[in-house]
Amino acid sequence: MTVELAAGAYDVHVGAGVRHRLASVIPAGARRAAIITQAGIDWQVESGLEQSVFTVADGERAKSLSEVERLCGRLSTAGFTRADVIVALGGGVVSDLAGFTAAVYHRGVRYVTVATTLLAQVDAAVGGKTGVNLTEGKNLVGAFWQPHAVLCDTETLASLGPRELRSGQGEMAKYHFLTGEDLDALDTVARIAAAVRIKAEVVAADEREGGRRVILNYGHTLAHAIETAGRYDMRHGEAVAVGLVYAAEVALRMGRIGERRVAAHRRVVAGYGLPDRLPELLSDDELLESFSRDKKALDGVTFVLDSERGVEPVVGVPESVQRDALQAIK
Repeated sequence: MTVELAAGAYDVHVGAGVRHRLASVIPAGARRAAIITQAGIDWQVESGLEQSVFTVADGERAKSLSEVERLCGRLSTAGFTRADVIVALGGGVVSDLAGFTAAVYHRGVRYVTVATTLLAQVDAAVGGKTGVNLTEGKNLVGAFWQPHAVLCDTETLASLGPRELRSGQGEMAKYHFLTGEDLDALDTVARIAAAVRIKAEVVAADEREGGRRVILNYGHTLAHAIETAGRYDMRHGEAVAVGLVYAAEVALRMGRIGERRVAAHRRVVAGYGLPDRLPELLSDDELLESFSRDKKALDGVTFVLDSERGVEPVVGVPESVQRDALQAIK
């Protein structure tokens, strides 16, 4: 299916084999294509242009300023200019890294994302948030830079290993709580399309995360702390799953939701085969200290919490509540 994103006026194509549409969505006037991908990605794409392939390392550690500098240097040496196009071919790491490189190289180059993982398709590829990590935390350096088009090829999902698939399922689980829609009734492709549509509607209303878009970070305050403190031993979606349950436990203690709603969070997470418990090696003090470095923290720690009104940002959660909720997920 094709989804119109009013925020950036670009299309997102969802379906089996849509990577073969790349040549049809290349921006007009582009002369050459720089394909940014990873060595382990076997999928091939044809842009219809002269194209060069640039590979990056695997894992979150590839999302670094040094890697951006290396990529920009290689693009410059190869003679790429603002008239050309960057194509991100891969998962969330490639999407974030290639998107940020596109945002800063020559002060902005057009780019297209071909998302080959579930995580990229329901999260990283859509919405124009690009970025890299610092030692101090995830995605602390980045830019809002909308792609020219996004291709979410569901055919590529069959090649994913169980943990890679779960990484995307954690983000998918999040969407069960952002609207009143019954995602349980949909098959995988329809769920992906629904997630893209939900995210598109939120981004269209708040492209630069000045308000409502922050709800897309539901479950992420603890998730990013787990990933940073744990040196990324958990996949992103696994950490988000734990973060969703934690957010529900915090909301329960704030009187925003009841036990039944908390149980619904655990049910959805379990339905995807995802963890709902905190890794044993992570200390409460380390996690709480990471909360303060979360990029949503503008005036104290900001949580995204559920309520009868829906999911919304909340400031001023007492530290005692934060700690008590951590005990509930151990």
